[in-house]
Amino acid sequence: MSTSQTPSFVRLRVEMVLEISDADALTGTALESIAADFSPSGPAGDESPEERTHAEETVREDAAEALASLVDPFDLVSQVPGVELAQASWSSETIDYDPDAEDWAAGEDGDQEYYGIEDNETDDEEGGGQQER
Repeated sequence: MSTSQTPSFVRLRVEMVLEISDADALTGTALESIAADFSPSGPAGDESPEERTHAEETVREDAAEALASLVDPFDLVSQVPGVELAQASWSSETIDYDPDAEDWAAGEDGDQEYYGIEDNETDDEEGGGQQER
């Protein structure tokens, strides 16, 4: 099998901070999307009315949930040639945001811990390495 035929997997990490400038418009769009999903021809058409009601209540109560209900990772990559989505997960949360704060810079050290990236370097200079006896 040549290199071009060998399957490979890539983890794409994207973090965005979005400003919700019109919560009513966002919620309305999310409710329209839920209505389409739960229509007889929609992807959730066979789900129970209780599930639709729960989805509607969730997006009405929380703009972050409304946004998450509209974002579909498949849509982000479906038009990219040679790529097939193998797995995706996403979440949203309301946050306090200060674009001038130093801790909002991309690639923070905490990202490695958050994403489960192991650092192969030791922290001997900071006392994190093994001590001699």
